[in-house]
This record gives sequence, structure tokens and C-alpha cells, in this order.
Amino acid sequence: MTKKINVGIVFGGKSAEHEVSLMSAVSVMRAIDKEKYNVIPIGITKDGSWMLYNGPIEKIENGEWECISNKLLEDRPKENIFSVIPIGSREMHVENTIPPYLESKIDVVFPVLHGPYGEDGTIQGLLEMADIPYVGAGVLASALCMDKVYAKKIFEMEGLNVVDYIVVSRSKLNANISDYVSIIEKSFGYPVFVKPANLGSSVGITKAHDRDELMTGLKEAAKYDKKIMAEKGIDAREIECAVLGNEEPQASVVGEIIPSHEFYDYEAKYFDDGKSKLIIPADVSEEKAEEIRKMAVQAYKALDCSGLSRVDFFLERETDKVYINEINTMPGFTRYSMYPLLWQESGLPYDKLIDRLIQLALERAKEKR
Repeated sequence: MTKKINVGIVFGGKSAEHEVSLMSAVSVMRAIDKEKYNVIPIGITKDGSWMLYNGPIEKIENGEWECISNKLLEDRPKENIFSVIPIGSREMHVENTIPPYLESKIDVVFPVLHGPYGEDGTIQGLLEMADIPYVGAGVLASALCMDKVYAKKIFEMEGLNVVDYIVVSRSKLNANISDYVSIIEKSFGYPVFVKPANLGSSVGITKAHDRDELMTGLKEAAKYDKKIMAEKGIDAREIECAVLGNEEPQASVVGEIIPSHEFYDYEAKYFDDGKSKLIIPADVSEEKAEEIRKMAVQAYKALDCSGLSRVDFFLERETDKVYINEINTMPGFTRYSMYPLLWQESGLPYDKLIDRLIQLALERAKEKR
């Protein structure tokens, strides 16, 4: 009998996308092949505490896992959770995927973490130092893709179209926000999007239609990052493409988002009771879909991505011109998230996608040695 692979699924984290991570991790834990993998849930609280969790999956999304994890760890000495992990004699509740004693180290980590302190190269660096294979992009790609400004600079160097933007530091806004409001108004007019440079899931993003909204949007974005980006608003469709692979990545079919709000903000993504629509495949011509897929792979390679990424685009209604918006190296990963749905439409179901990502992580680690 082939030995099962021990997969550490890391969830939670310190970012504003903590709750999104919980939803994604639960989906992965439910769908992963239990005949092939042992699941080792590892939670990170909002204050950065790491906890080994072996309670019911149902208690992860609502946050109750933290109390259970604390109780389970009270009488256990602090150890390197990436080496030998004595689970103890308590019954395991995570769908019976963890044996009473796990006597070998974690074989691979699936960091289902979104945003800073998880998707930005930090945990990737930790895992590199520990010499542990992990799913997803490496340190450089993770850091570059998380920073919308540096990602756009590389897109521009690659000859990919990006929407016009201006970058402002939080310290300069605090010193004289009125001057920067005037600069943005003169450069773009309205509407204008305001975004924290380093965050995902549309957290902290606003669409300003006038000066008051722009002022409010800049202050809101500054709560999340020291670097703020103002981007010209264009009348465009929101198109996304999933990319999978290491040195020879492949692109999925393309999909379109029809948001329930004026744009696909945090509430529309996760808490609108399904009112936002994901159209897969998108209603675009074969030629336009192929153009987007090629741009997605080009951007993926340019930023040295590996494993997976969702590449987001704008398709301008008037001109039919494609603009690349950003790359997400650990996109939302529930069964109903765009990334898995794009691959499902492309012929790779959710459970097989999880398996493929783990295998890609192991292959990349093997190539390094």
C-alpha cells in the first residue's frame, strides 16, 4: 500500500482576508482525496499565533476553532510543528483524516492564506528556510504579485496594457491630502478607483464619483497599506483567467464577473447571497478569449509564478481593448470561487485540481534539489 502524503493545510492569518481564508480552507479539507492524503490543519489567529487544530471542520469558518485549539495545546510542549507532531490520544474529528499519532514530518504545505502575511512571500520564505515543499508561487512571485504597483510595472515592461494609475504614500496623504486629490482629478477625472497596493479580495477598494468620495476612499485605503493606488475608471467588463503549472503553465477558459454592486467589491464577492454572477465561459469571441489566455500566461511567466494564479483583466466596452489588472497567487478557493470553477469548465474538477496543485508543489521541490 502506498504511504499517504501528509499535507499541512494552513489557514487564517493576520490579514484582513482572514475570514476568506477560513472558507477556502474548509472547502479544500472537505474535497481533498482522503485515500491519498493525511490532512493536518494548522490555524493562524489574527494576532499571529500558530495552532494545531484537530476539531470539527464545521467550527473553522465561525472562528470557534481557536478555542478548541488552545485547549488541545495547553498540555503540549511547544514544538516545531513542521517536524514530528505528536497529536496525542484524543480522537481526531477532521473527517477521520488524521491518525492518533503522526510520526513523520509534514510532506507538503498548502498555505490557503489570502493577502499579507500569507500570499505575499512571508510564509513562503519561512517554508523555504524549513525546506518544506508548498503549494503556490515562490517568495519573489508572491511578493511581486501582492504589490499591485510593482506588478503593473512589470506588466508595462512586458508590453501588456494597464489602466492609467497614480501611486501615493500614506505619509504624503496625511501631510496634504487636498493636493493629491487635485492631482488625481486633473489626471483622470471621475470615476476613479482607489486601492491599497498590498491587499486582495477587494478589501479597502472604493470607487469615487466625486471629490468627497475620493477623499473618503483615499483615507479608507490608507487604513490597510502605506502605499495607495488611484486608478482611472473605465467602462469595462471584468474578465478572469486561471493559470496552472510550473515551467509550462496552462490557461483555463475565461470567465466573466457580473457584480451585484457597482463593482466587484468585498461584499459582492462573499456576502451578497449569490447575486453576483460568474459567467463561465465568458461571452467573448474565440479570438478575444485566446488573446486573454495568452496574456495570462505571459504575465504568469513574467512574474515567475508557479503552481496557480488567477489573472484578472478589464475588457473595455467601447474599444474591446484588454487591460491586465492584477494576478492573485492564492485566489479564493472555495468550490464556488472563480479559480476552481474555471478549471472545472476546462475539464479539471475541484478534487483533481487540489491533487494537481499538491503534485506541482512536490515536483518543484524535487527540481530544486
